[in-house]
Amino acid sequence: MADDKPDVTWRIIGGLVGLATGWAARKLLTFVWVKATGKEPPVDTDSPEVSLAEAIGYAVLMGVGMSVAQIVINRTAKKRYDAWRALRQVTPGH
Repeated sequence: MADDKPDVTWRIIGGLVGLATGWAARKLLTFVWVKATGKEPPVDTDSPEVSLAEAIGYAVLMGVGMSVAQIVINRTAKKRYDAWRALRQVTPGH
């Protein structure tokens, strides 16, 4: 069945959306970290110069924040793409 195959167009769009989302979410979360703590995020969370609380806090913020951003953006983009495809299929001349 053709419907069982992943849509190549969506795979490309989804990949690009994922890259853009990851970049934007990282920038936003870094901004939030700096505003909340008053310092830059730790570069190496394994370093003994970074406190355990700071390393864990940063890991939780980035892990949860990135995951939530990916879920929300991917679902929104997929819904928009599916609506666009449905509209294209019912529009005469396509």
